[in-house]
Amino acid sequence: MKKFIQYINNEVLVKAAGLKTANISLKILAGILISKFIAIFIGPEGMALIGNLRNFLSAVQSIAIAGLYKGLVKFIGRCKNDAVALARTLSTVFYFGFFTSMLLAFLCYFNAEHINNFIFAENYNYTYVVETMAIVLPFYALNMFAFSIMNGFSKFKILLIINIIGQILGLSVTLLLIWQEHIDGALVAVVISPALNLLITLVGILYRKNLMSSIKITNIDFSVIKNLSPYMMMALVSSIAIPIVLILIRNYIIYEIGMKEAGYWQAMNRISDYYLMFVNSLMALYILPRFSEISTRKEFRKEVFSFYKTIMPFFAIILIIIFLSRSVLVTLLFSEEFSPVTELFGYQILGDFMRVLSMVIAYQFLAKKMFAHFIVLEVFLFVIMYLSSIYFIDIFGLKGAVMGHCLSYFMHFAIILLIFGSSLFGVISPEEIEDN
Repeated sequence: MKKFIQYINNEVLVKAAGLKTANISLKILAGILISKFIAIFIGPEGMALIGNLRNFLSAVQSIAIAGLYKGLVKFIGRCKNDAVALARTLSTVFYFGFFTSMLLAFLCYFNAEHINNFIFAENYNYTYVVETMAIVLPFYALNMFAFSIMNGFSKFKILLIINIIGQILGLSVTLLLIWQEHIDGALVAVVISPALNLLITLVGILYRKNLMSSIKITNIDFSVIKNLSPYMMMALVSSIAIPIVLILIRNYIIYEIGMKEAGYWQAMNRISDYYLMFVNSLMALYILPRFSEISTRKEFRKEVFSFYKTIMPFFAIILIIIFLSRSVLVTLLFSEEFSPVTELFGYQILGDFMRVLSMVIAYQFLAKKMFAHFIVLEVFLFVIMYLSSIYFIDIFGLKGAVMGHCLSYFMHFAIILLIFGSSLFGVISPEEIEDN
């Protein structure tokens, strides 16, 4: 317990204060302002359409970078002092990512009408938005490549500055487009905002221009892709499946209940995203690196229950406050037209609490490279989420969507407890106690 508190004080809070807190706070503020503009100038119907586009864009971006760049950050950290290995890693990832993003851009551009029908339904024609998305997709991949290089070399201060500038620029453009063009402006803003972060690429190239000369076709080494493949699979499964499942559920709500109701559900998801950002950043800063260090069941058990005892009570209090002030919160973040959203808070908040309980233990999959377990469990989660949501929507209407969310993460947590049951609740051998 003392080690946990000490690490939080000396490492996590320092990093969070210097890097994460300002960045996440700005993201939340930007999200609130954009949501308010959407509520005022477009309404619930527009919220639903924008939600579908955001989810689809998120999935496409993940495919465009092939899930490579999270693994790239780790590999740069390992081989940054080995010029040959670094050149092979950067060259392979750059050309593989460039080829993937260009191929996907062509597929999206020439199939824009079919994609439009999937995202917006046939009675909405925003084909030009899909075509715009396809054009800017390679720029996003290039941005992420440069971003990963700086992240791998731990250039956190410059990353923070670039992120803040990029977010302010993206926010300004988005609010202007919503104000001037309403739904059309909002949709265009969603797809061009990632390209506006081209500043990250330009600064990154100038800051590490000595690395650019080592990126050559002759340095491509396919063993790099093989080594990165577990990270690619994990990133692709989680970052593609969630958005697609959300689109399918939202489309079902649109067809079976109505467009407004789909907008209300999207508004609830937006609120959920806001308060989960801080918890996710804290766990990424502490849990994953700490789990990578520990080697015994006793240490693992101690860290999990320390987090539950120190962080989860505060998170529970925050969720209770959010639930009790939900009417004021919805009016403040959106408008009175979104008042039906207040009926969705109960099951959504309970599901999110179970989600965080699961995530704390699930980080052990990443720390110990249990890739197969992670992928199978993620696929199970998404299938259950879709099936249970559809089932409950048919019985309870819109509230069924958040009931499915709650049930999915309850089952997810139960299965994780079964997998790690012996580590969390089993008898610890005398040898492990002595080693610790």
